[in-house]
Amino acid sequence: MTSLDRFPFDRCASELLVALRDGHVTSEDLVQAALAQIEKYDPHVGAFLAVRGEKALDQAREIDRRRARGEKLGLLAGIPVAVKDNLCMEGEPTTCASRMLANFVPPYDATVVARLKAADAVIIGKTNLDEFAMGGSTETSAFQKTRNPWDLERIPGGSSGGAAACVAARMVPLSVGSDTGGSIRQPAALCGVTGLKPTYGRVSRYGLVAFASSLDQIGPLAQSVEDCALLLEVLAGHDPRDATSINRPVPPYRELVSQRPDAIKIGYVPEMLSDGVSPDVVRTMEETLNVFRSLGAEIREVALPHARYAVATYYIIACSEASSNLARYDGVHYGYRTDEKAMLAELAEERRRLQQEGNLAALDDLDTALVRLYRKTRAEGFGAEVKRRIMLGTYALSAGYYDAYYLKALKVRRLIRQDYDQAFERVDMILGPVTPAPAFRIGEKINDPLAMYLFDLFTVSANLAGIPALAFPAGLSTEGLPIGVQLQGPPLSEERLLQMGYLFQQVTDWHRRRPPLIENDRLLS
Repeated sequence: MTSLDRFPFDRCASELLVALRDGHVTSEDLVQAALAQIEKYDPHVGAFLAVRGEKALDQAREIDRRRARGEKLGLLAGIPVAVKDNLCMEGEPTTCASRMLANFVPPYDATVVARLKAADAVIIGKTNLDEFAMGGSTETSAFQKTRNPWDLERIPGGSSGGAAACVAARMVPLSVGSDTGGSIRQPAALCGVTGLKPTYGRVSRYGLVAFASSLDQIGPLAQSVEDCALLLEVLAGHDPRDATSINRPVPPYRELVSQRPDAIKIGYVPEMLSDGVSPDVVRTMEETLNVFRSLGAEIREVALPHARYAVATYYIIACSEASSNLARYDGVHYGYRTDEKAMLAELAEERRRLQQEGNLAALDDLDTALVRLYRKTRAEGFGAEVKRRIMLGTYALSAGYYDAYYLKALKVRRLIRQDYDQAFERVDMILGPVTPAPAFRIGEKINDPLAMYLFDLFTVSANLAGIPALAFPAGLSTEGLPIGVQLQGPPLSEERLLQMGYLFQQVTDWHRRRPPLIENDRLLS
């Protein structure tokens, strides 16, 4: 593997597959290389919560033996892939980066994990995320912060921060994330990699630990559009175990991605380049529009008049669904349980004290043992951001406020989708920024939830509308940080989005830039 030694995963997965087929490398070589990169860089980046060292090597050796015997192998045979730690994997911890699920070992595989295994991919480990995928910086993980390989003092984006950072730092060529409000596209943009949020239902959610069921979607992250197409082809497809799964054939994305699409009309929304958006992001957008114009695309202005309500609508719906989904984690049905003996002793002591004080009103209000168990379990098991969203959602769903908040949010969601439908009558896809600014510093927004939520301004609409969106690197800020843009298209237009993204990456090299972390090892000292 002489030509691949230092940065083996500079090469895209499809090139590695050719090298495997031709005998220039083995699956074991690639897994050894991935483990070496993880050992070297992950102590500084913190992308992984768990690494399957020996298990991955054993699997790679078995694939090599099968290849030597001439057996038929899957589409990703021998390629190391990382998986976000909110996807269930049989026999492997699935924590969602939460104390609540710290000891949870699923007895089954998520459908996407089963499909990766069927494709003979080597799952190298589970990546860090914001707790239960709630956050935009990977700072709310209960176990560790993930750092941006381009600047270790900055966030990698969230919630798939670990999934994006491990690809950016060349630890693996492919990873799988989930996107509820931009959780694939935002970290992809901030870490300089490519990520795709597919159409809602295109990829099965079975085995994904739910955050907001009507918004969650699983998708690929990779260095290039070509690799995203390859991984999407493995992940996508109908699944009878997911009632929202789309029952439509999966196109051969990896074969179609390099085909030049017919005349394309690309729309953009001028208001997205107004006040509040970083000049670096505006410049990158303008340069990207010029690249597509030079490639023959027709550029038109379009309007998404209800986009201004998207963040508020998203957080009402997402928090409401989260409050419902996370109700199961109470220490009785699922998840972490508080120390019962200590809890009962505390309750008895509190009762004794109130009796001595003669405080009968407080005694009447005192928790039962079961209620105290629920209270302490959830207080100790969940982090601050998860509690905040559960409380917001419970409030929005409560009697007297349901119509004013949740029902109204659903109506606005419909209007946001109608805006897209009307826009796609005039254009084939819409180009826009992914984030209003490059990656911010760790800790900069963690105590200002509203500022953190507004960072999702350009991504949440696609989830509300259920449409696909492809994020890819398109420039660098004046400080040398990656800036991404996204193409959004009508439902099931992944093929065309990938083709346009591929075309862009054939005439630019932003996706091939390496972070200073791995360009200059002195940064590790």
